[in-house]
Amino acid sequence: MLQDALDGGLAWRIKEIDDLRKAARTAEKTRQRSFIRAGIAILYAHWEGYVKSAAENYVNYIACQSIPYRDLRPCFIALGLRAELVTMASAGRFATSTAAVEFLLRSLDKPAKLPMKGAVDMDSNLSSTVFANIAGWIGVDTSRYETKFHFVDESLVKRRNQVAHGEYLELDEPAFQNLVDETIQLIRWFKTDIENALAVDAHIAVVPLASSSAGRT
Repeated sequence: MLQDALDGGLAWRIKEIDDLRKAARTAEKTRQRSFIRAGIAILYAHWEGYVKSAAENYVNYIACQSIPYRDLRPCFIALGLRAELVTMASAGRFATSTAAVEFLLRSLDKPAKLPMKGAVDMDSNLSSTVFANIAGWIGVDTSRYETKFHFVDESLVKRRNQVAHGEYLELDEPAFQNLVDETIQLIRWFKTDIENALAVDAHIAVVPLASSSAGRT
């Protein structure tokens, strides 16, 4: 079930993050910097990994319900009919645009066919812009995240890239602990927001996901 995927996916990530947090806190000063650098890379990986897997699990959950397009929120209608919408937007010919519109109208009463894989496009780091796009596709409001966008871009993504590119990084242990706290908060927010989004679609029957992802997704 979706809830199991959200809970399980978060639990093992939090455990790994906490292990690194403790290692950085208790390490000798000569080794502390190494744990902090490793911790930043892992922390970012869990930020990106959880957002992507949770969003895809939610799309998969909706896809398994066989709900007609017209009964879904606009974000899912757009996701399912994305190819036709792109065709219509880029078409310069009347006939092509009209055919696309007719297809959309005929599809509204048919069970939605959402992409089970690749629904979440992530061809770059999970910056605030990429995150906002993913959230939009699944109907998650990003209002409360906006005050954290600078943190995401500068404190998390930029530092992760510095580590990945082998650059020097000056970050003491208290600052690293704060980075951990802020990132975990963001991940928990996203989990809660997906749960709240599901509550909006409370008319959807609860059925298992097509494939279990309650483990390490």
